[in-house]
Amino acid sequence: MDIRKNRLLGVIILLLFVTYDFLGQSTNVEGSSYQFTKLYHLDATPVQSQGKTGTCWSFSGLSFFESELIRKGNKTPDALSEMFVVRKSYENKADKFIRMDGKLNFGEGGAFHDIPWVIKTHGIVPYEVYNGLNGSESFDHAEFFEVLNGAIQGLLKYMGSSSNGISSNWKSAIAGILDAYIGKDMKEFQWKGKTYTPQSYATSIGLNMDDYFSLTSFTNHLPYSKCQLAIPDNYNWGDSYNVALDDLMATVENALANGYTVAWGADVSEKGFSFKNGIALVPEDPSTIQLSGKDNRNFNDAGADRSSNAFLTPTKELTVTASIRQKGYDNKTTTDDHGMHIVGLYKDQNGKKYLLVKNSWGMGNYPKGYLYVSESYFRLKTINIYLHKEGIPQELRKKIGI
Repeated sequence: MDIRKNRLLGVIILLLFVTYDFLGQSTNVEGSSYQFTKLYHLDATPVQSQGKTGTCWSFSGLSFFESELIRKGNKTPDALSEMFVVRKSYENKADKFIRMDGKLNFGEGGAFHDIPWVIKTHGIVPYEVYNGLNGSESFDHAEFFEVLNGAIQGLLKYMGSSSNGISSNWKSAIAGILDAYIGKDMKEFQWKGKTYTPQSYATSIGLNMDDYFSLTSFTNHLPYSKCQLAIPDNYNWGDSYNVALDDLMATVENALANGYTVAWGADVSEKGFSFKNGIALVPEDPSTIQLSGKDNRNFNDAGADRSSNAFLTPTKELTVTASIRQKGYDNKTTTDDHGMHIVGLYKDQNGKKYLLVKNSWGMGNYPKGYLYVSESYFRLKTINIYLHKEGIPQELRKKIGI
């Protein structure tokens, strides 16, 4: 299906989903006995599919910023171009990779703070102006990234053997690959009767990129201080504020209660993360979940089949402490896999809290592209959250100096 038609279909399905929720009949999948009651449910633009790409961070991050536009009064914001952000990020990654003599990650992934960097440095454009499909029906970056990475690795190899340095031509070569697979760079465009540059359009949408911050919670960093997450996709060396685990969940609840959605970076490789069943949880007994198949390398689809009664009937979950959480981060069973968008808070019939999360894997599961994430899963598998500073509780803002 053409992705533009998919956006329209997304609007229709979103309306159906919201109507279903308002009737107080929310559940995660057909046949489930879970009954979720809404505490907070904020507006978001239609669910998209990142296709066969590793660019979840751009899809979820721009979904977050589109919700910010809605919060600020624009009820029908323009869909923003994920691939414009991806293109400018690749240019930045390539430059840093070569300057660092290859001692830096060069991959499809990224972080939420890459988007403000792009918007402040290069601007932003509407999706309809720069969709990045370049004639394709859906996103597929398998060949594209192999070609791009091959060029970068080839340049790195040449650097090691050259006594005369490198020419400036390589940046034009990289731009040519980006032109061929994503589309020619956007310098000026017509939109709704006006002429814009990416920079002037970014100014026109009215978001201040300095208002957004990342929070995390790991004990290998000093408490209530700035840190840099040691994850491969943090190639841009963005800062996070390290807070207590309870503060992390309290911040999300505070944000949602006050009208602010939250971008969420997390590990989705766990057996308890089942997009097909519209739920993510951490059963006290993990052997109750059966896994069949493998997850996609870039975590850009519903992944391996997971089956468990826990996905259909409320179950007792692991009590997650800071030490349990840290152990997973230290032994690499908790990794930076995927970016998503938190838009709501619900409780089940037993009073347990679940976050309503918008994904970027299309609309295949019962909540139509959304899933319910238990508080235990959030506490165990969150890498970081990203949000407007006013969504952070005032006392915590004071404590970390925002």
